[in-house]
Amino acid sequence: MKIVLIGATGMIGKAVAQELHDHDVISVGYNNGDYQVDIEDIASIEALFASIGQVDAVISTTGLIAFAPITELSQAQIVMTVNNKLIGHIALFQVAQKYICKGGSFTMTSGYLAQHPMVGSSVISVVNAGLDSFAKAAALEFGNALRTNTVSPHFVKETMELMGMDSTDGVSAADTAKAYRVAIETNVSGAALDTKDYI
Repeated sequence: MKIVLIGATGMIGKAVAQELHDHDVISVGYNNGDYQVDIEDIASIEALFASIGQVDAVISTTGLIAFAPITELSQAQIVMTVNNKLIGHIALFQVAQKYICKGGSFTMTSGYLAQHPMVGSSVISVVNAGLDSFAKAAALEFGNALRTNTVSPHFVKETMELMGMDSTDGVSAADTAKAYRVAIETNVSGAALDTKDYI
């Protein structure tokens, strides 16, 4: 398959690229990769896909977020999180769906905090849940023509270790990446794929 991987230079993105090494993976980042894109800029998204052309799947592991108690978050941090991770992905879908071959797939990254909020996750929980709901609704609209899913990662071991956290309950980036293979290679659609189910 020809797969566009947005966020390919991040921790999960790198693991997904490695997991899907048997496919033709096109690496896209904000500053790095084979191509660059700003998902908050519709013109940037349109230019990306005009350059790449038709593909079999699009995966996004990108998304800027602010993690802090709601009383400590600034309005700018809230707007940034919603505009980038939620509205940015809806814009990405609107453009990308025109370039994905019939029967292909579009996969976004939401997260465990959608269903299991914690202190400091209020805005992140909102956008992750929004992505899960968007994928379900889009799957209903497109049926078998375009499968739409989210992958919902648990805390990634490597990230937890970098933050000095106990990573016992985390999932490695490599194991997290396995859920993305399920999203592109099976018939699942409208699902939030829990990464712990594919270890």
